[in-house]
Amino acid sequence: MDAPNPEDLFSDAAALQIRQLELQIRGLVDSLFSGEYQSVFRGQGLELSHLREYEVGDDVRAIDWNVTARRGQPYVKQFVEERELTAVLVVDVSGSKDFGTGARANAEIALELAAVLALSANRNNDRVALLLVTDEVELFIPPGTGRSHALRLLLKLLTHRPQGRGTKPSKGLDFVARVCRPRSILFLISDFILDASELEALSEVSRTVALRHDLIPIRLVDSRADELPDVGMVALLDPETGERRVVDAGNATLRESYRSAVAAARDQVSALFRELSLDVIEVDTKESYIPPLMRFFFRRERRYR
Repeated sequence: MDAPNPEDLFSDAAALQIRQLELQIRGLVDSLFSGEYQSVFRGQGLELSHLREYEVGDDVRAIDWNVTARRGQPYVKQFVEERELTAVLVVDVSGSKDFGTGARANAEIALELAAVLALSANRNNDRVALLLVTDEVELFIPPGTGRSHALRLLLKLLTHRPQGRGTKPSKGLDFVARVCRPRSILFLISDFILDASELEALSEVSRTVALRHDLIPIRLVDSRADELPDVGMVALLDPETGERRVVDAGNATLRESYRSAVAAARDQVSALFRELSLDVIEVDTKESYIPPLMRFFFRRERRYR
């Protein structure tokens, strides 16, 4: 009996959405990221594969002296990499992701980045999990492999409607620290627009998580949002709290105060990442995310070499 098509598990509308997203990014996964993904994310160790007779040029440290003594001639150990890895996609789906000054909302870019990483991990037969977070953990899909699992992740990325609006990525990292196996690869996708209390919470949990996992922040940056335009009176809406306020954007002092506050908040997050020696991927939401991802892969591969 033939196995069912994974897309048959979903409604026609959902299957169409998933198929469109998969087609959109499949070429990127196949041509750009698949090989690089495997080259920079290594297994957790080496596993003994077999023994063979020593040949000139072999590393003498690989000689199995017990077998050599029994057989009267040198034998060396052959190892293979323990490839199985677990990638966890922690995606911030708070209200601020609905904003964006580029062609697409930041939420769409976060979704596509997560989908690319999910398919890359699946392509390499790694286990992949998904966690969606606002000011609370919204959804967790445990690690799994296979096409149907990957499509399920894409479905949730496309269709989940957040219950919360706030930004607390620390809640997601804390959850991962409690439920995921050590040395997982954690991709934390967020704009990292945090208040002081959340920055402190993120700092505390990141220090613990970075000791046990490979933590990789992916920061979405919208540079046009760093400054208020000089347009006179303007109504502003906080997408996370719903608070509305009318301000005079024509006031140079106000614009400078806003610019300084945004820059200071961003610098604090950057300082935390540097302190923990985290390998950050910074994505300008007005531009393609492909160059930042490729630069990340290049840095990692050069480091391994």
